[in-house]
This record gives sequence, C-alpha cells and structure tokens, in this order.
Amino acid sequence: MSALKREIGLFGATAYAVGIMIGAGVYALIGVAVGYAGNSIWLSFVLAAVIASFTALSYAELVSAFPESGGEYVYMKASFGSKFWAFIVGWLVLLTGIISSATVALGFGGYMQSYVALPAGIPAILLIIVFSFVSFWGIRESVIINIFLTVTEVAGLILIIIFGAGYFGSVDYLAAPLGISGVIVATGLVFFAFTGFESISKIGEETKNPKQTLPKALVLALIISTVLYVAVGVAVVSIMPYGELAVSAAPFADVALRAQGPQLATVLSVIALVSTANTVLIILIATSRLTYGMAKDGTLPKFLSRVHFAKRTPWIAIVLIMVFSAVFSLASDMELIANVTNFVTFIVFLTVNLALINLYRKNAVKAKKYSKALSIRRVPILAVLGASLSFAMLFQFNPLVIVIALLLLFFGASVYYLLKNTAKNNRGVQQPS
Repeated sequence: MSALKREIGLFGATAYAVGIMIGAGVYALIGVAVGYAGNSIWLSFVLAAVIASFTALSYAELVSAFPESGGEYVYMKASFGSKFWAFIVGWLVLLTGIISSATVALGFGGYMQSYVALPAGIPAILLIIVFSFVSFWGIRESVIINIFLTVTEVAGLILIIIFGAGYFGSVDYLAAPLGISGVIVATGLVFFAFTGFESISKIGEETKNPKQTLPKALVLALIISTVLYVAVGVAVVSIMPYGELAVSAAPFADVALRAQGPQLATVLSVIALVSTANTVLIILIATSRLTYGMAKDGTLPKFLSRVHFAKRTPWIAIVLIMVFSAVFSLASDMELIANVTNFVTFIVFLTVNLALINLYRKNAVKAKKYSKALSIRRVPILAVLGASLSFAMLFQFNPLVIVIALLLLFFGASVYYLLKNTAKNNRGVQQPS
C-alpha cells in the first residue's frame, strides 16, 4: 500500500497537467517567440506540439507501467539498471524544477509590483512559502486550488481568442521575419509552454487507478493545450503587429488593451498573476514528489522520504524544495532560464524515449494498442521519433545555454558520488573493528 494518499481522479490529473502547461510559459514568452516567428507563431506551436506528442505517448506508456512518484528516475533505473544514470536524469529534472519554480515566482513578484511597492523577490518568496504549505497540507487541497487557478488561466486565453476572432484573416499568417530558421528558434522557445505534461508522472502514488487515469489525463492535457495555443497564436498577431508584440513587456495585457481597452487589460494582468502562481504550485508539488521518490529508493538521503503521519505528504522533501526555490528566486532572466530548462528537458525526453525503446527490447513492458500497431520487431516507432526529434532540438540552443546545462550535469555527477561515498563511509563506521 502506498504511504501517500490517493486523492486524484481523471479530472484532477488532467487539470494538474493543463495547469502547468498553460502557465507562465505562454503568458511570459509569447512576445519573445513572436519576435522570431512573426505571424507564423502558430506554426511554432504546432511543431512544438508534434515534438512533444511523441514523447508524451512514451510517458503515457511508462506511467502506466510504473505508476510511482519517482517519474523519470524510476524509468531509467528499470530500463538500464543503473542508479547513476537514473540519478543524473532525476537530478536534472529536480534542479530545473527548483530553478523554474523560483524564476516563475519572481515573475509573479514582477506582476505584483503593479499593485504593491515591494521588491519582486519578497512576493516571490512569500508565494513559494504559501504554496509549499498548500503542498504539505494535502494533495486533495492542492488539486482543488490547482483546478480553480487552471480554470482562471484557461479563461484568460479563451478571452484573447474570443476578442481576436473579429480580427481573424487580417494578416498574412505565414509572414516570418527570420524565415523558417526563426520559426524553428521560436519552436524551441515555446516548447517551454508544453513542458509540464511529464510532471504527471510524479503523482502516480497519489492518483486513483493510476495505470488508467494518468495516460488518459496526459493525452487530454496535450490536446487541450495545443488547441488553445494555436488559436491564441493566431489571435494575438491578428490583433497586434508582431513587431510591437516582440518588444512588449506584457504582451497579453497589451493585446487586450488594443482589442477591448484598459478594463480587459487589467483582467488579463490579474489572470497572468494567477497563471504564474499556479505554475509555481504545480512545480513545487512535482519536484517534492520526485525528491521523495528518489529518497525512497535510497539515491537521495533516506530522511527525505519521510511522510507526515497525519497529512500523508512528503513533508521534509517539501520543506527542502521550498528552501532551495526561495534561494534561487534571485534569478531574473526568464528567456535564459526557459532555454536552459528546455535544453535539459530535451535531454530528459531523449533518455525517456531511449528507456522505453530498451524496455521494449527486453520485453519488460506491455505495449499499448497504438504503440503495438506502430512497432517494428518490438521497436516502438513513436519513441524512436521522440528520441530523434529531442536529439535534433538540442542543436537549436546557443553555447551559453549548453554550457550551463553541462555544468548542471557535472554538478549532479559530483553530488551522486559524494552521497555514495558518504553512505559507504557511514556503513564502514558502523561495522565492528
């Protein structure tokens, strides 16, 4: 029996995935992405969705076979039998979760500056503390809050689509200032808006009937997000020239101002605030559950797997993630952080697809119907495409992003061997002389 409490159904799991996908990414980055893709931003969203879909289907199979809190760490260990590489993948997901939650929280603090005269870091840290407490209080309570916030942020995108409908057909939707290369660069950037579906793999031990519920929720979340993103991409460039969007600090608010005036702009500003808050909540939940899963397996210190006797949540892991996220909330370059997160995510997606391919080779997982029909000699074609596209996307980033990601990887390897040697020395001390 799981030590964690199973409270999440299909609606809650779908809202959980949609909430993190339709979060700070699209609200904060669409202006920057439009600067690269121009009116073809919708095409960047389509390409990003296609790239994400292959890996999403791999996750659907893996989360069905291994409905545990460790997510990618569990998949790597099961496939390759290596704690080191499982730790490295888990470490990358863990660290980017901490950095992303801190950066998005700082974005929340930036929005709050329109309402209160405080440095952005103070609201950011307060948000992290409050939502860490929500995560501790219970997964049911967390999901209820997440559903409310998700409905609010989806409503914001629907408002943009509705008001943009009157402008549809007013521009050339294939106009791209930098050509296809700009569309590809924008694809790599807006992919940040799709990341999050993989977080559903971290709540397996808190989901009812996870083998059936989680794959369905993952696919539903990807479809819902893609439809909304493409429609929003068409709407924003219809309402406002892409050159103006590219330099806007608050693109959705400016689009709303152009379409309907200051009242709607204010509403969109508040929704953007809600969106960033929701993203922080879900990242904190997912990252703490990954920490719990790795600690339960013994790769991280065992005390991090302790579950609160009353709330049945991994309270020490939650506190640890809260502290580190608060410390990292000094980060401020959203585009750089998004690209580092995307680069690391593509590495993780590459390894997850390779893990599924290897599990197929070993006949260690039961193929789903769609995957069985698209397999050749037990080689899942969708996973091969997912791995190939993830690998190809690694070459779309600038050298600084690659260097930072490699440093994170090296740091993770150092932490692994430090923990391993510490555990070995402790066992040695306990042995009689």
